Amino acid sequence: MTTPRPTDLTADEARRIALRAQGLLGTPNRKAGVRGILRHLGAVQLDTISVLARSHELIPYARLGAVGRRTVEDAYWTTASIGAPSAQPHAFEYWSHAACILPIEEWPHFAFRRRAYRNRPHWNHELPDGAYDQVIKQLRAEGPLTATQLGGAKRTSEWWDWSGAKVAVERALMYGEVVCVERRGWKRIYDLAERAVPDDLLHDELDDTECLRRLVRLAGQSLGVGTRADIADYHRLKGEQVDAVIADSGLVPVTVEGWGKPAWADPAALETPPRGRHRTTLLSPFDSLIWERARTERIFGFTHRLEAYVPKQKRVYGYFAMPVLAGGRLVGRVDPAREGRTLVAKQVTLDGPKAVPAVAQALIEAASWVDCTNVRVERVDAPELHAPLTTELARALA
Repeated sequence: MTTPRPTDLTADEARRIALRAQGLLGTPNRKAGVRGILRHLGAVQLDTISVLARSHELIPYARLGAVGRRTVEDAYWTTASIGAPSAQPHAFEYWSHAACILPIEEWPHFAFRRRAYRNRPHWNHELPDGAYDQVIKQLRAEGPLTATQLGGAKRTSEWWDWSGAKVAVERALMYGEVVCVERRGWKRIYDLAERAVPDDLLHDELDDTECLRRLVRLAGQSLGVGTRADIADYHRLKGEQVDAVIADSGLVPVTVEGWGKPAWADPAALETPPRGRHRTTLLSPFDSLIWERARTERIFGFTHRLEAYVPKQKRVYGYFAMPVLAGGRLVGRVDPAREGRTLVAKQVTLDGPKAVPAVAQALIEAASWVDCTNVRVERVDAPELHAPLTTELARALA
């Protein structure tokens, strides 16, 4: 006899379903490694900020523990073993939730976005005459190239002042004529999609409705359970796009205690109760567990905001405040920095005394991962918890 799937979830059940769907509850598939994490999440956000490490490194670290940083890079960008008969990429970069690394299998699903970009009338950067054709011609003749090799990434030192070649190649990437399946030293390597994307995936045959249906289903699987806004935000779809396909997406409607809005769940996530080991870890502010601010507040009762682009005097939690996950809860924040072999917690926010051991554990593991041998705490928002935290760190490091 088949047990019927639940359609009414408690807030706690929904939270644990979300954690399992994001790979932060239960035993991680270490054999699948970083590539398995990428396929499981469907998208890993890229960002230029590097404090402990860049965000695309922090995402697998949060789930797998101290996986080597070189291992992470190789997992994304190495196409095949030396001597292999073919070099099929595992990932490509494109605009999903933001600039993201995506499994190469997802290439067909973004045909709707490539078409939208091709039909876009207005752009932030003006495309000089002839620049687009020149970039395509150069890539075809010379093979994969960086923006610098194509003629320069910028005209001046200002980050936004792109050269004509950079404007052209980024436009070609958005159109899907060019793709990035590799980085070297944080520089994108551009190649023709017809050369880099496997033949069985290199097509725009899926119509917009089918692209959206698949992305909504995949977003639901990666979230476990979510509202219309949660699902739309995952790959930055419009609410009406979700509405048009959700009934045919394979997701099932559920009611979640306290959410106040309709929700949908991955039916596989409802088959068995989420159980297993909770990760204790620092999270990147760009981690997909906490992408959507309203969802984070709804599930964890936690206000999350990246303050790197906020004027220093207006910051509340710090430049790159990283939420601390422990026991399936967000129990604090740490704004980290590095000074030589010391990991500095410039500012720490704790959800009470019970959070002290978990925050200490998260700091020590992160320090070890980035080859720091010491941890120093500068400021704790609740001053009475500064001594307990430093004592716990000293005990654990002894």
